[in-house]
Amino acid sequence: MTAEFPPGLLLIVGALLVPFLKGTVRSSYMLALPLLGIWQLTMLEAGTFGTMTTFGLEQTHVRVDKLSLLFGYIFYIAATLGSVFAWKINDRMEQTSAVVHVGAAIGAVFAGDLITLFFYWELTAISSAVIIWSRRTDRAYRAGFRYLIVQITSGLLLLSGTAMYANATGSIAFNAIGLDSPGGILILLAFGIKCAFPMLHNWLQDAYPEASATGTVFLSAFATKLAVYALARGYAGTEVLIWIGATMTAFPIFYAVIENDLRRVLAYSLNNQLGFMVAGIGIGTTLAINGAVSHAFAHIIYKALLFMSMGAVLHRVGTVKGSELGGLYKSMPWTTGFCIVGAASISAFPLFSGFVTKSMILTAAAEEGYLIVFLVLLFASAGVFHHSGIKIPFFAFFAHDSGKRPKEAPFNMLLAMGVAAFFCIGIGVYPEPLYALLPFPVDYTPYTMTHVVTTLQLLIFSGLAFAVLQRTGLYPPELKSTVLDFDFSYRWLLPRFARWAVRVGGHAIKRLEAGIDLRIAHFIRVVYRHHGPDGVMARTTTVGSMVQWVIVLLGVYLALYLVWG
Repeated sequence: MTAEFPPGLLLIVGALLVPFLKGTVRSSYMLALPLLGIWQLTMLEAGTFGTMTTFGLEQTHVRVDKLSLLFGYIFYIAATLGSVFAWKINDRMEQTSAVVHVGAAIGAVFAGDLITLFFYWELTAISSAVIIWSRRTDRAYRAGFRYLIVQITSGLLLLSGTAMYANATGSIAFNAIGLDSPGGILILLAFGIKCAFPMLHNWLQDAYPEASATGTVFLSAFATKLAVYALARGYAGTEVLIWIGATMTAFPIFYAVIENDLRRVLAYSLNNQLGFMVAGIGIGTTLAINGAVSHAFAHIIYKALLFMSMGAVLHRVGTVKGSELGGLYKSMPWTTGFCIVGAASISAFPLFSGFVTKSMILTAAAEEGYLIVFLVLLFASAGVFHHSGIKIPFFAFFAHDSGKRPKEAPFNMLLAMGVAAFFCIGIGVYPEPLYALLPFPVDYTPYTMTHVVTTLQLLIFSGLAFAVLQRTGLYPPELKSTVLDFDFSYRWLLPRFARWAVRVGGHAIKRLEAGIDLRIAHFIRVVYRHHGPDGVMARTTTVGSMVQWVIVLLGVYLALYLVWG
């Protein structure tokens, strides 16, 4: 199996068999597909393959370089972990769509042109919506439809931008795009929707927590990181991304702190972590790009680990509401330990994966003189420790004993979490294998005295602040509530405004119709008065009278002609 067979199609075509297999055979097959895919990547050589010309434009179906290979490897690793975690799930709809989703994401990162990218882009949207619907609840159906509308909009923007970009440049090659043309702006907006830019982000918090315990693990790994890849490929060094990314790191913190649903907390922290990657891509130096894509690599694993731990809780307890949990460490110690590893990784503790990747982005921001951005990223680093490093494990497993004593997670779930935890610690302790995969040569040492001491100080003071707020009762309690975010504007405010506009507009239309009816009736009466049987225009006149009128009109015409003619 060589480059003639695109890596993404391996899973998309392979998904055709999934519905026809049963039980352990199906689970084994789903695990074999990503393992086979990893083997295929090791056989690929750098270059472009599958080139063809359509309507005078050159398409490249497969483009292999260090950037695409990095994302290809981590996508296959995430698919392997997800398959192990979902080993005992017997849902043809979810399992088939999950395999297609992974294949579409991998196909997209190896796409060498924008048309091929668009095909896989839309396939990721459709397949991920099916994953959400697979939970088969009313909330999942509604969230899935909202999600699909947003993602299809992203695809339409990508297609429109591609047409405009091709018209301006004569090429659809997926390389550096920039913002020099309207097409480039539309493509950036398409990428921004999938990357959950500010005010375009609520599809993430709305949809991901509504999927099943296993479906959310698949969703968390691919779509948003595909957008990160696309930004790194097309918009590296675009300065506006620095400020967008800094904003993304900061604003989700406040929502995550007050959110009760712990999977929704993780969705907000996902948005926060994406901000670090976007900011790094905007800075655009080799260190910043290496930091952004390596952070994406590490983030996929530790975010999957956190979603798996909460998925295990949901599987055993039936809820992930912080107000209904607590004390689970007594009966789920392994899940608790794995969750703590994920929390330490996302918080960038030394010896965990987040430390050796996030610090590259912070260093790049400082070296390039972005002081405000650097301070915002530091604040966001402390914030993520609050809502994901402390809040998730604390309220799920330790706070206010709920009295629930569920069984430990099934072995396959523990195995998936254990492997993910191994990667989190392994990358943190020995990052050189990851650094070797990065697009540019790495000249960076994460474990310096300055990096370690600064990070530990930040985390210690952040933990101290959490403890003080908890002890004084100032920390927002876990309550049954609905957090209002930007989606309030189009999910609640816009429909009510539309109904009000229709109601007011209906009254205005009725008044307009009544006024028009009155004027038409008046016109009819006037016409009838003059042209009716008794009207002036209906009366009979003598021939002499008509001749007089003709003479008068001819006289008027002659006078006008003599004056102006």
